[in-house]
Amino acid sequence: MFKNKKLTLILALIVVVALAGGIWLFNGGKTKESATSPDGQGSKIVEENGTKSLSQTFYIYDTVVNIKIFGDKIAQKNMDDIQQMMERMDLEFSRTKEGGEIYAVNKAAGKEAVVVSDETLDIIKESLKYAKEMDGLFDPTIGPLVDLWNIGSGGKKVPDKDAIAKAASLTNYKDVSIDENAKTVKLAKEGMVLDLGAIGKGYAADRIADYLKEQGIESAMINLGGSSIIALGSKPGGAKWNIGLQDPDQSRGTQLGTIKIEDEVIDASGVYERFFIQDGVRYHHILDPRTGFPSQNGLKSITIMSPNAMDADALSTGIFLMGLDEGMKFIEALPEKIEAFFITDDNKIYATSGIKGRLNLTDTTYTLAN
Repeated sequence: MFKNKKLTLILALIVVVALAGGIWLFNGGKTKESATSPDGQGSKIVEENGTKSLSQTFYIYDTVVNIKIFGDKIAQKNMDDIQQMMERMDLEFSRTKEGGEIYAVNKAAGKEAVVVSDETLDIIKESLKYAKEMDGLFDPTIGPLVDLWNIGSGGKKVPDKDAIAKAASLTNYKDVSIDENAKTVKLAKEGMVLDLGAIGKGYAADRIADYLKEQGIESAMINLGGSSIIALGSKPGGAKWNIGLQDPDQSRGTQLGTIKIEDEVIDASGVYERFFIQDGVRYHHILDPRTGFPSQNGLKSITIMSPNAMDADALSTGIFLMGLDEGMKFIEALPEKIEAFFITDDNKIYATSGIKGRLNLTDTTYTLAN
């Protein structure tokens, strides 16, 4: 479902999984190992400052996923259940895995409708809702352009203009038809490709959080590749989670500052993750459906703070493409409790009103704009 990383990067992320992606978690406190989990599989239950915890790392969605849960009710079964959930959604939502529902919808594009599960129908409906709200800047039919540019998976040159125009002509969320009674999805034109990469990890993270709440677990950190991080509740003891914020000009793990969060999601998109440079121009993976090209709007990155991961995941893409001024207006007008900050090419940070006082900048390269 998501773009492949090179093996060396994967191994590095596994070693320092807490640093995965554009955001990472700072932890402190003494840790004491206890007995292996009852079924002898997965990770071990440990004790941190008198509180039991269990963490496990997975490689799924073509990225490293790290989940840590706290409390007396935790068990290895929680991790096993979560793994099954992620594997199911990875297959259902993948545009490239045979046997998956999105794969089947894409294969039948321009021909026939395909029956899908409630879960797949739900994420497609949500994707179309975001597409409508953001006037197509977020578009789940971006697949033809993603496949053409192939940035992050071998694409290292600007495609032919005619090929870009053809792929762009197949990108239009309005050409997706849903029959809720029959539970079917149909793409109007042959060659259309649904790609849920800009919402899939957020959707999965929300389902994991829902499951943990149902299990009575009130404190957890869910890190899906660094781009979608959910802080469920607060840290054991009541302190907020301290999240480091990636410097978009530096290597992974280099922070520009920190922010404390509680029962909140943080999601980042930027030009530094997957890109190539041709003739001095950086071509990154955030493609604009209006032009067929990567956005060039003066932004390095955007970070969204939201009560749920799906909102944050979708908004981080669509609002990035809006640019600073329109993106700021869009977020400030939302009825939900959503905040964001933008980093521009001149190293200025523009934050929405509700987040300015929460940012703790530690790198003097960056300044907070008024």
